Amino acid sequence: MMELATIGLMDDADIDLIEAGIALSLADRPNADAPRLRRLVQGWAITLQRDLAPATGQGRALRLAGLIAGEAGLSGDTQDYENPLNADLVAVATRGRGLPISLSILYVALCRRVGWRAEALALPGHVLVAVHGGGSAALIDPFDHGATVSAARAADIARSGGSSDIAGRFPPMSNRQMLVRLISNQASRARLSGQVLRALTLYERMTMIAPRLSALWWERAQLEQRIGRMAAARASLTAMLETTHDPAMIQRIRAMLAALARSDS
Repeated sequence: MMELATIGLMDDADIDLIEAGIALSLADRPNADAPRLRRLVQGWAITLQRDLAPATGQGRALRLAGLIAGEAGLSGDTQDYENPLNADLVAVATRGRGLPISLSILYVALCRRVGWRAEALALPGHVLVAVHGGGSAALIDPFDHGATVSAARAADIARSGGSSDIAGRFPPMSNRQMLVRLISNQASRARLSGQVLRALTLYERMTMIAPRLSALWWERAQLEQRIGRMAAARASLTAMLETTHDPAMIQRIRAMLAALARSDS
């Protein structure tokens, strides 16, 4: 079983998204049915490998959607979007409902199991998946039953999320970025509802799996300071100094460290 601390030491390309997602689920729910998720993904992979593989991105996208959304019934939770189980990969497989990022992780992970190229694309407030094949790519929306999405529709989704970029070009997420986005959904909700300790726990996990993402250390330090864990806040800021080269951010970190030192005196 993959440990969270191990993920932070791995090369991004070596991270197994399913096993990493299971590790995150077990961190909150030690009795979560991880074997069920493994069997589900393995069964999907066997089905795809048994069939004649579509050659084009569009064909592969349709096959994925037919399998995951159609046959298995996994799609977006439009009735209870804020439910934290929507960001729990094991629970998503059990409940058949999830967030855009959790469902996208399943699509991308399955593609990789069978040797297909796929990427999760970061949009403001949403995630799409690009499925490649035969020199072409197709966009699908795992939250919307794996529906095919045109470039124009993707731009509309981005615009509705507050983006001014309507060119239809969206950055693919690395494995770590996908996992961080999965956790950050929960962390944002915890902060908004005043659950500071829960939010801090989630930021601790994010810095564990993505220690070189400087912004995570900043948020963690602020939470630690808020609950009076000054030594921990200083340690987080010091870790951040080791991961950023932005002069303005370095100045902010040093100013906050100085403020913490004054509060101790």
